[in-house]
Amino acid sequence: MPVSNLKHFYIPEEQSIYLLSHADAQKLKDWINLCIAQLEKLGFRQIELIGKGAYGFAFGGTSPDNEALVFKFSRANLPQHVQDRLEEEAFMLGNVEHPLVPGLVEFLQVGKQAILVMQRAQGVDLEQLSLQKGPLEPRLVVKIAVQLTDILNTLRNHTINEQKKPIVHGDIKPSNIVFNPETEEIGLIDWGSSVFAQMDSQGQYIANNVMDLMSGDLHQTNARLGDVYFIGDEQLNGGLSTPRFDEQGVASTLYALASGQSCRFGTKVITPRSLGLPVMLAEVLTGLLSEDMRTRQQAGDYLINNAHYMKNMVFADYVQPTVKRLIPARHHAEYKEIETVVYSSRKSFLRAENYHAELRYINDAQFERYYKNYMQGMGETEKAFVSEVARLGRFPVVGGIAVRWEPSGVYIDSSLNLYDHTLKYSFDTVLNNVVNLARAIHRVGIFKSCMFNAKDTLHLERTDINQPFIARDTMKIPYEVSFDATLDNDESRMHSYFEDGDDPDELLKLPDAILAIIRELNLIHHTGCIIFESLELHMKIHSYYKLLDPKKEADFRSCLQRLVKLIPEIEGVGISGFMKLPYKDTRFFEHHDHLPERFYPRNPKQV
Repeated sequence: MPVSNLKHFYIPEEQSIYLLSHADAQKLKDWINLCIAQLEKLGFRQIELIGKGAYGFAFGGTSPDNEALVFKFSRANLPQHVQDRLEEEAFMLGNVEHPLVPGLVEFLQVGKQAILVMQRAQGVDLEQLSLQKGPLEPRLVVKIAVQLTDILNTLRNHTINEQKKPIVHGDIKPSNIVFNPETEEIGLIDWGSSVFAQMDSQGQYIANNVMDLMSGDLHQTNARLGDVYFIGDEQLNGGLSTPRFDEQGVASTLYALASGQSCRFGTKVITPRSLGLPVMLAEVLTGLLSEDMRTRQQAGDYLINNAHYMKNMVFADYVQPTVKRLIPARHHAEYKEIETVVYSSRKSFLRAENYHAELRYINDAQFERYYKNYMQGMGETEKAFVSEVARLGRFPVVGGIAVRWEPSGVYIDSSLNLYDHTLKYSFDTVLNNVVNLARAIHRVGIFKSCMFNAKDTLHLERTDINQPFIARDTMKIPYEVSFDATLDNDESRMHSYFEDGDDPDELLKLPDAILAIIRELNLIHHTGCIIFESLELHMKIHSYYKLLDPKKEADFRSCLQRLVKLIPEIEGVGISGFMKLPYKDTRFFEHHDHLPERFYPRNPKQV
């Protein structure tokens, strides 16, 4: 039986704890509790987990003097040279002095565990704010731009012993910027990718003597790989570190915040000139995100030299614009706690052809994420499309979406249910971004995506790969029943989860008996999905079902019960599943290249 490599299948940055096996989930909980216990022994109080990433965990807490602090632990299972980066991060942060950068408190070594202690910025990170609010109002984007530019100025003018030693943050993105809604001040955090620049902004080597110039350090990059969704080409392709890297991070961040995206890749379609920004900022972002290096550098110089003028811009009182959804979605009045996971098919279909670029220098945990999301080898717009589908999964939403590209245009089926009406504006914007990006992709093919609640995932385990998975007697596949009279019994279409017929990404062949039940289910009016994910010792059954014909509930429940009893017949390792969408809701869109220009009025009274 082939060894599976299904970790590459997830779009989300991290697996939900609800998708981990019982043993792995327990290990994670034990590790978190151990970290909390260590901090409490050191006299800190009110400890809480506030984040986790490729390299470690971050906890919030309070010092004996009631100072709000952040504690960063490296993951214990990483190689020692990677764990040592925490001490390097402490050293770099200790060199930065700026009121908008929470400072270093101390670096601790407790046994084999290193702990980085920092001041804690007040507020919420900008990625979370963006998800809550949708595209940020132009006034706020400008205010954030001014503050980030001020930080960049400080970093590029940094000196040690009166000698110029510019610092590169290397990972500027919305989730690394904390925003205080009361003061509207930001705090730039996470200095794990920061280094001393090898070249200045003019492309001159930074060396304090002739020996420095002759050293190999200036012929091999010292740059760390920041988030590939936000860094520029020079950093991604292993260029020598320079303050220009952070100009790219700032531009990507401002573009993402203004457009309601989680990456920089959509600029050819959802252009900076289409976001309702003041002309000055829109043009600067257009230049910074250009494919031409000289244009990027000119725009960066303009931003650094003229950002102070943006402080004086006048804006009208903000009124949230109304968004007309381009495809259907249901917004439920009741709130439901959902941990959404997005599974998507045919990402290989979206990859650019004849792609042979090599990223030789990268040896970084972030690079695993790059491949995990199947981004390597995609065109820019395709990357933006997949990223925006993933962003849908950051909302409490269940359902599915199927996009079919034809020469005549784009056909989209969808069944999406949002369970937090306060997020309606933000969610609808992301939904429209998905459509607008899809319309700019000129291919023939299909892309499908299921969104389900990880809390509903069923788990089965076995001790040997040759044993069958046995379901517990109490195990049931959950479903909802809709009593909405508007959902009539129109024809609906069953989709193989990936594609009708064989698909290179669909690895698991289901038994004929299970396929017969799924065909029987298809005759009952419903919507939703079921996905079987079989690993060597762990099986996960993900599902979201809504029955649209209450009179058939007994038949529907019977099918699901019989399906559970047939689980032991599933053999092999892989993923397979089915999704059913309302056929009557198909929407058609003609292709387009980009959105029309839209700027903030020169006279704010026109708003």
